[in-house]
Formats: sequence, structure tokens, C-alpha cells
Amino acid sequence: MNKYTLKQNRHRLVHVIDTDRARRENLTLLFRLEGYEAMSSSSEAQFVERRDRRPPDVVVINMRLGVDNGLTLLRHVKASYRGTMAVMIGDAPSTDTVVAAMKLGAVDVLAIPVDHENLLRVVREGLQADVHFHAAKGGRRAVDVLGFSELTSREREVLQMVADGQSNKETGRALKISPRTVEVHRARVMAKLGARNAADLMRIVLTT
Repeated sequence: MNKYTLKQNRHRLVHVIDTDRARRENLTLLFRLEGYEAMSSSSEAQFVERRDRRPPDVVVINMRLGVDNGLTLLRHVKASYRGTMAVMIGDAPSTDTVVAAMKLGAVDVLAIPVDHENLLRVVREGLQADVHFHAAKGGRRAVDVLGFSELTSREREVLQMVADGQSNKETGRALKISPRTVEVHRARVMAKLGARNAADLMRIVLTT
């Protein structure tokens, strides 16, 4: 995993909801090792109790939570959070269950035991679905984000550098402007996008 990926992941919160303690802890550790913030809950009630502290970027939900079906929680998540991505896991889920989960907004339904690499791929691709980083000359990624029409061309350039994890000095050197000017542009970008700080700005860029 490269340095950019770690920077990108550390602003994302993944919440695992599963009654199986060992699997819950393993998946939580898996995401933390990938640089994500991660937490877990053993039931829908525990998740609901914790959710107001910070909305999750991703939820991984077991189809069965005790006597409750995970689809109930999935429905609640999709109704409560705009932009939260949901991945369902289950023991040999039936076709009808998979279809129901997809209709409710799950990006995928994975069988237990969970293939960790596949789960990470699903999450990574799902988080980038509305934000596309394209290969460009010089190794820089071009950022294509829907809904950012208010930004000027210079502000878009600064935003791209922020998305690439560049400091104000590095951005200024690349764009041939002073670090102070970068700060001004960055502040304007944050104001237009409603970001409170740099971490919030990255979260908005990657979840809009």
C-alpha cells in the first residue's frame, strides 16, 4: 500500500456490525491495518447508540443480527445517512436475499467466510465510485468530482493537489505560486465545499 492510499483511508470510518465476536474483531483489525478508522458493534441497538458520534463512511453488516435480519439495519442506514456505503455479508445468502439487499442500496453481498482481499476491493471501489482519479502526465491524478462547478480553475488545481496529499509548499512549487496564495485558495475551496478542516475537506472530496 502506498503513502497516498494510507492518507486517503485514514479519513474514512468503517463500522462493522456482526454478532460473531471473532469475525467482528478480525474485520475491524483488517480495516485498521489498511489505514481506515474502524469500529464495531455486536447488534443493531449498539450501532444506533454509537452512530450519532460520527456518521460512518462504510458499514459492513451481517445479514443476520441475532433474531433480526440485517436488511432491517441496511434499510435504516440508507434512510439515515446520505452517502454511507453498505456491504452485506452472510452465510450462503439466497438469490432473493441478495436481490433485496441490492435494491435497498448495498453495493455488494459477500459470502462468509469473507474473502478479505475481495472485501477491501469492494470497499475501495465503492468509495471511489463518484470520485475518479485518472492517470495523468507526470504521475499526477486528475480529479473529476461531480457538483464542484463553483470552483475556479485555480481552485480545482489546488483541490487536486490536496487530493494527492501535497503540502502547501509542494502545491505552491508545482503551481508556481506562494504557499500563502495556496492557503488562500485552499480556504476558499473549503468555504465553498463546506469543509471545516483539511480532514473534512478530504472526506467531502471522497464521498460527494
